[in-house]
Amino acid sequence: MPTPAIREQLTAFQSLKTDLFQKDFLLTWEHPNEQLKAIVTLAETLKQLHQAGYSYRAFESGLAISIFRDNSTRTRFSFASAASALGFTLSELDEQKSQVAHGETVRETANMISFMAEVIGIRDDMFLGEGHKYMREVGDALTDGTKQGVLHRRPSLINLQCDIDHPTQSLADLAWLKKHFGSLENLKGKKIAMTWAYSPSYGKPLSVPQGIIGLITRFGMDVSLAYPEGYGLIPEVIEVAKKNAAQSGGTFAVGNSMEAAFTGAHIVYPKSWAPFQVMQRRTELLQKADKEGLKTLEQECLANNAKFTAWECDRAKMNLTADKKALYMHCLPADITDINCKAGEVSAEVFEQYRIPTYHEASYKPFVISALMFLTRLQNPGEKLKQIVERAQKLSL
Repeated sequence: MPTPAIREQLTAFQSLKTDLFQKDFLLTWEHPNEQLKAIVTLAETLKQLHQAGYSYRAFESGLAISIFRDNSTRTRFSFASAASALGFTLSELDEQKSQVAHGETVRETANMISFMAEVIGIRDDMFLGEGHKYMREVGDALTDGTKQGVLHRRPSLINLQCDIDHPTQSLADLAWLKKHFGSLENLKGKKIAMTWAYSPSYGKPLSVPQGIIGLITRFGMDVSLAYPEGYGLIPEVIEVAKKNAAQSGGTFAVGNSMEAAFTGAHIVYPKSWAPFQVMQRRTELLQKADKEGLKTLEQECLANNAKFTAWECDRAKMNLTADKKALYMHCLPADITDINCKAGEVSAEVFEQYRIPTYHEASYKPFVISALMFLTRLQNPGEKLKQIVERAQKLSL
């Protein structure tokens, strides 16, 4: 029988307003706080149903299409898991095996794959200034195809990571923070250090730190962003974070000291990323297919990264945090010193201490994606969730 907690979650979800039916979810800051709370609440409910052994299947047919233009483990399998749990059939578009490789346009591809599609998830994070634009282009093509009667209904787009934001990651992080601290209200006044960390690789997207500062600043937290000189993020996202913090009663500070950011922090999120200017240059070189230019840029970046090997989350820095026991977070995979690299983002000791918590953090992603599919494809999601809970109750009698 569904637990009292599941029924309480149902009631909480039904009290929240959502407006995502037949819409896209691309950037968290495009949506009101109540909608974000509804996504997290629904994700928690679906997670509890799954843990209790109950199905939350909500659809009888339809394709859930994934387009991954970059490598992925967690997000790829989370999307597949969400599609399966809800009753969709998963289909992955491999552009190298499609007519895209022969010059098929985005407008044509978007319509050809969508005759019976309900949801399309896209990951396009490596080209600064291009990933989010590509998602908008796909969306425009779907809108036109629906208007012209080609598509019976327009599929919803879900951003599985672009060059600007990684909403399924940041929402999973938010759900984990809610679980860890007991409620979203308890996050108010807590300090989180979103910091750059050393990595022996280059070209890592900006979207994780940008996603965090674009979302967490909406819940009254004291957000401290820190990175070495020259490793700044997209200026427009910094402005979003400042605005969010001012509206929520929290704070947002930018500095160049990992130690200062960690001092007094309740949560730390040390994560490597490439400098904004580097990603701009990298995109230009990729578009030109300039292999030699890319090799030169990589060597420049690795040499610059090597100046900041001290930007590692180690025991000494963790001892600067609140009560010396801040929650360590990471989107994974982490660069772990002496484990998968000689020197990296986090010491082996610190990572091992928080390894299971980071797995719990990641475990929310399939349910966040499930929630986004649920909300974008159901006109009355509260009623449907009620039916699912009642179905589970009947099965347990």
